[in-house]
Amino acid sequence: MSWSIAQSRPVMALRRLSLWSASALLLIDLLAMLYGVAARYLAGGAPIWTDELARYLIIGAVMLALGSVWIEGGHMRVALIERLIPRTLGRILSVYQWLLTLALAAGGAWFSFHYAQSVAMFQSQGLGISRAVPVMSVPLGFALLTLMALCHGPFPLPTQDGDADAAQHDRGATS
Repeated sequence: MSWSIAQSRPVMALRRLSLWSASALLLIDLLAMLYGVAARYLAGGAPIWTDELARYLIIGAVMLALGSVWIEGGHMRVALIERLIPRTLGRILSVYQWLLTLALAAGGAWFSFHYAQSVAMFQSQGLGISRAVPVMSVPLGFALLTLMALCHGPFPLPTQDGDADAAQHDRGATS
């Protein structure tokens, strides 16, 4: 794979930071769930905030990791069509997928930011915080995905069974 801005130090640092942050949220989520389970079975009842915190943390972790997982090609997708079509059509498909990802991610960031602002006046039932605090992980995740997609550019994404360049090479050899 040729060098791209997606492999630059700032982008790699952002990817690492987002994955470490998502991992930290998952660890806190695990601890909160374990506390809730222990409290439920040992003390006879879990505090209401454990379920709510676990829900918010899992959403936050997924949204923070979204862009990094996308740029690594680690998300769930079927790359069969990309392998079967000729190289020129594959490039067109990559540009289309990139533009679609940019549009959906930027739109998701925009709309979810406005939604988060609209629920700011409400408090969560268990934690007693503004609902905008946990909901802000959604526009943040979509914004990170938009940034990662912009940095990656309209190039094929890596696949789980090999690099995107290998798939491009194979397609070029058969067309």
